[in-house]
Amino acid sequence: MKGRKKGRILIVDDERSMRDMLEIFLSREGYSVHCSSSASDALEVLEQKGAFDLTISDINMPGLSGFDFLRQAHSEYPDMPFLMITAYGSADSAVEAMKLGAEDYITKPFRIEEIKARINAAVERRRLSEENVELHKLLHDRYSFENIVGKSEAIEKVFNLIDRVSDMDSTVVISGESGTGKELIARALHYRTGTKKGPFVTVNCGALVETLLESELFGHKRGSFTGAEADRKGLFETATGGTLFLDEISETSTSLQVKLLRAIQEKEVMPVGDSRPVKVDVRIVVASNRDLSMEVQKGRFREDLYYRLNVIHIEVPPLRERKEDIPLLIDHFLSKITERQGKGTMSVAADALKYLMSYSYPGNVRELENIIERGVALATGDTIDVDLFPSEIARISPVPSVSHEAMSQSLQLDDLLGKYERELIEAALEKTGGNRTRAADFLGVSFRSLRYRLKKYGMAEE
Repeated sequence: MKGRKKGRILIVDDERSMRDMLEIFLSREGYSVHCSSSASDALEVLEQKGAFDLTISDINMPGLSGFDFLRQAHSEYPDMPFLMITAYGSADSAVEAMKLGAEDYITKPFRIEEIKARINAAVERRRLSEENVELHKLLHDRYSFENIVGKSEAIEKVFNLIDRVSDMDSTVVISGESGTGKELIARALHYRTGTKKGPFVTVNCGALVETLLESELFGHKRGSFTGAEADRKGLFETATGGTLFLDEISETSTSLQVKLLRAIQEKEVMPVGDSRPVKVDVRIVVASNRDLSMEVQKGRFREDLYYRLNVIHIEVPPLRERKEDIPLLIDHFLSKITERQGKGTMSVAADALKYLMSYSYPGNVRELENIIERGVALATGDTIDVDLFPSEIARISPVPSVSHEAMSQSLQLDDLLGKYERELIEAALEKTGGNRTRAADFLGVSFRSLRYRLKKYGMAEE
């Protein structure tokens, strides 16, 4: 068989004819095979070459028996599967082999197709097990706090809140503007809690019409509507044991909200076209870029559902309110994007960074990522300059340059950022004739955020 080998197999048997037969057969099947005539030799091979994808060992051998070999090898390589072979099979020896950690057991004489099936199954189980370990590692790395980049006070509050509710099953509302990373927060919450053993299932409530969304959430019976050709589980049932993330929950109709409330309260759903409820056990996390309390006041969102959902509230700050995180985010995106595109190390030019620090980011973190991806794609060298940014960034007035005099005073970064932030606020107030509401709009921050900064810099009464 040409191409990539299917796996590495170690054969341990004192009978040469058995070793030769298995080696020829398994090599033709595409495996890389190593043979040992004794258990002691096999232990040395494992020490030199490490674990194999499968070890096939005879039980009755002179010197160290197959059981002795299995006992020692399994203690050193607990994840390596063992297939034990003997001509003297009995129920007792089968039980003993399994107790010592054998994956499977087969007696001589055996049919070649039988051992082929068992070998392929054992190797495939190991492959799937390794992939599962890698997947969990990937998921942990991807959705742990390391991927939600930031050290600002605003984002640290989010981290702390996630940690505090990590072992609770309470429903969670995540609010924030589009592009702030609400789904990342939901995934981090899932993978840091006891629900992480179950699935993380997500649905965008604003992307589906009501009838289709109801079927997606609760499932349906065959023939319940045109196109329902078979029974189908809903996402509530699919997410049982894990987390169901309902993004843009504010886009649901009030009639569907009634059914959502019942499903959450009763822990059961009614599939479309069925009269029998289905029990579910799932943690609900919802997100909205609208203020749900305001939606309640306007009559667009049910008050009872709002209070049932809003047990834990996590507010994700917009990027313009945590600008000290921008350099960290830029480094994060540069690393991720250059690796994905197969490029070497890149950086943002110092002058270009000033523009990025001054921009208000209506599209938040997602917009910054797009800007960096555009820069990486268009750059001809290893540096991203201002001329590679979208026109709306190139038109703004950047943060003033840091003078050599300032740097010689060994000022801390927070002091420098505070100095320039105050200067920008003063300039905005002067431009708007002291109108704080207009100044907040001009700076791209909320009025509450501006008021906080005025108090922070002792400007509240100025």
